[in-house]
Amino acid sequence: MASNSKSYLLLIVLTTIATELFSQAQFKKDLAHTYSVVLRDKNTGELAVGVQSHWFAVGTRVSWGKSGVGAIATQSFTNPAYGPDGLKLLSQGKSATEVLEIITKGDEGIDFRQVAVIDANGNVAAHTGKKCIKSAGHQIGDNYSVQANMMLNDLVVPAMAKSLEQSINLPIAERVVQALLAAQDAGGDIRGKQSAALIVMGSKKTEKPWLDKTIDLRVDDHAEPLKELQRLLTVHQAFVYMNEGDAAIETGDMAKGLEQYEAAAKMLPDNLEMKYWRAVTLANNDRLDEALVIFKEVFGKDENWRELTKRLPASDLLNLSDKDLDTIIKL
Repeated sequence: MASNSKSYLLLIVLTTIATELFSQAQFKKDLAHTYSVVLRDKNTGELAVGVQSHWFAVGTRVSWGKSGVGAIATQSFTNPAYGPDGLKLLSQGKSATEVLEIITKGDEGIDFRQVAVIDANGNVAAHTGKKCIKSAGHQIGDNYSVQANMMLNDLVVPAMAKSLEQSINLPIAERVVQALLAAQDAGGDIRGKQSAALIVMGSKKTEKPWLDKTIDLRVDDHAEPLKELQRLLTVHQAFVYMNEGDAAIETGDMAKGLEQYEAAAKMLPDNLEMKYWRAVTLANNDRLDEALVIFKEVFGKDENWRELTKRLPASDLLNLSDKDLDTIIKL
C-alpha cells in the first residue's frame, strides 16, 4: 500500500513538472525580443509594421497586417496566434482596444507578452507584460504605437516616437525605417542585431491576396539588417516603376513605359535588367541610336541578354525591322 502511495505521489510530482514545462513552452517557444512600429498614415490610410531584432527571421513571427483592416506586432515571448486571430477580429469591425482585450484574455503567458494593435481608423492599443525583459515598454501616439523589450536602455522607445512625430511628410515605409534607425542609434537590442522586416498595406480591403501587401520585405540574417532593409526598399521602389513601365508596354503606351523605366534606372543605375528594358523601349520609340549604346553595354556584361533580344519579336515586345534587329544582335 505504501509503495502504491509513493508511486501515486511520484506521478503527481511528474505530472506537475510536465504541466509547468508545457505551459512555459507555450509562451517561450517563439522568442522575438525586439523593437517595432505599427503605424497608419492619416493622409493615405496605409498601414505598416516594421521590426528589427537580434533573432533569426523576425518578420516571420512579429509583423501582421491586412489592407483596410489593421496591423499587429506581437513580440517578446511571442504568441503567434495574436496575428491572424487579431486581424480576423479587426476585419469584423472590432476596435484595436477590443481586439487586444479579446486576444490576450485567458493567455497564461500574458505577463511575458508584448503586442500592439492598430485598426483601419487609426485607433491603437498596446500591452507590455510585467515580465518582459527590460528595458521594455511601449508608447502610443497619433495613429501609431512603438514598443520594445530587451533593449540596451530606456531611450529606444522615445526615440522611435520622436522620429515618427518628425517624419509625418514622408511616405509611410520611409517613416517606419527611419524610426527603426532611430531606435538603433539610441541603443537598440542589448544583444545586437540580426534581422528586420517591413510590411505596408493599402487603405482598402481586398479579397486578392497578391494585392494585400504593397510592400513585403524581410532581412532574415544580416550584419546590418536595417541598412539592408533600406537598400531593399530602394530596390522595391525602383521595381514599382518597372512594373508600371511593363503595364504601359502591355497597353501599347511606349512613351509612358519609357518614362517609368527611366525613373527606375535613375534609382538603380547599375541594374542590367533596368538598363535592358529601357533600351528595348527606346528602340520601340524610334530612338535606336540611343538604344544601341545601352544594348552594347548590357551585352558586354552578360551575353544572355543578346540571346533574349532575339526572342522578343515573337512576343511583340520588340517591333523593329529585320535590319534594325540584326544591327542590335551584332553589337
